[in-house]
Amino acid sequence: MKLKARMASAIIAAAALVTVGLITAPPAASAQLTEVTGFGTNPTNLRMHLYVPDGVAARPALLVAVHYCTGSGPAFYSGTEFASLADRHKFIVVYPSATRSGSCFDVSSPQSLTHNGGSDPVGIVSMVRYVQQRYNADPERTYVTGASSGGMMTNVLIGAYPDVFKAGASFMGVPFGCFATTDGSSWNSTCANGQLIKTAQQWGDQVRAAYPGYSGARPRMQIWHGTEDATLRYPNFQEQIKQWTNVHGLSQTPSLTDQPRSGWTRTRYGGTGTKAPVEAISLQGVGHSLPQGGMAAMVIDFFGLSEGGTDPTPTITPTVTPPAGACQVTYQMNTWNTGFTAAVTIANTSTTALSSWSLAFTLPAGQSVTSAWNASISPSSGQVTARNVSYNGAIAPGASASFGFQATHGGNTGKPPAFTLNGTACTS
Repeated sequence: MKLKARMASAIIAAAALVTVGLITAPPAASAQLTEVTGFGTNPTNLRMHLYVPDGVAARPALLVAVHYCTGSGPAFYSGTEFASLADRHKFIVVYPSATRSGSCFDVSSPQSLTHNGGSDPVGIVSMVRYVQQRYNADPERTYVTGASSGGMMTNVLIGAYPDVFKAGASFMGVPFGCFATTDGSSWNSTCANGQLIKTAQQWGDQVRAAYPGYSGARPRMQIWHGTEDATLRYPNFQEQIKQWTNVHGLSQTPSLTDQPRSGWTRTRYGGTGTKAPVEAISLQGVGHSLPQGGMAAMVIDFFGLSEGGTDPTPTITPTVTPPAGACQVTYQMNTWNTGFTAAVTIANTSTTALSSWSLAFTLPAGQSVTSAWNASISPSSGQVTARNVSYNGAIAPGASASFGFQATHGGNTGKPPAFTLNGTACTS
């Protein structure tokens, strides 16, 4: 007990020295998700997790990745491809965690919708400032993305803090201010159901009112939404387009319309290139289940993080992702009346070694993972991502890695239709 007391006293003393600046807090462990405390003003007691890849540059870019309701920063880390993309392109990722009941972020209160007004956005901005100070992160390359509640928070942050974020990418979000309430509640059914329709000017005015007097550049915006979203319904997609084209002073007539994949319709406003001021991707037949495999890589392209550095000329960077068709997945099932096990093998058929892997696939309806080995899998159903564990991340050319999982089913014993490895399609 005396030893424990002395250890506790030493920890408290060290924390006090950090507070007054007499010693420097150690950085987050490289290539590990690390929780950071005491990062600055945090009125709603958000938690902060930080991912710093090996070999980060002296002036790295920073991405804030914001989770969905019921989620957490670690869950969003495990269930999305942003960390593996950070390994490849050498940017830092911050994963905030909401702590209120339901684990949703505040996107509705007057405080959250006002620059420096308080609530969750202030805590998230404190996380950004912390990383900029401790890791010399580049304020000119600071971005935010999120899904569902995190997609709504992405709209809030680029609306109220255009001086902090240079671009945002919202999955399944709603316009800035759409969820606004004044009665203390956090849910706005009218907005969620896609029934809050305004003119582009009205939506733009809401953003401008969040930071009166601001005259600087406005963040670019990428918007993703499925046509069958039953939680934050599809009309919110067009309302976001109206809002952000107005904020940028653009026409709602696209400069480019194309279909990067079957069922996807992409429109760009104010430019035809990858970094247009506003880009929107509509996903036919897709519900409230984003992002899916490969989408994170398109977010990184939109931000310009795949180019490496601030030079507008793309540079060639080392890759750990095989080219299309240079990976093969074998998926074997053993089924019984209510469940099954799956044995999965990833073969690296390219000439490039993998240092880590993230395999995304969609489980058929009714299937749900209950346990896994040799990989972490998140979420448990729908679009899932299996990530390597500490001992099996490396796959040499011609070699393979295997993992497995147990799952339940409701009668559908089909196999996933496709697989993407680190954002690239595999044969199966």
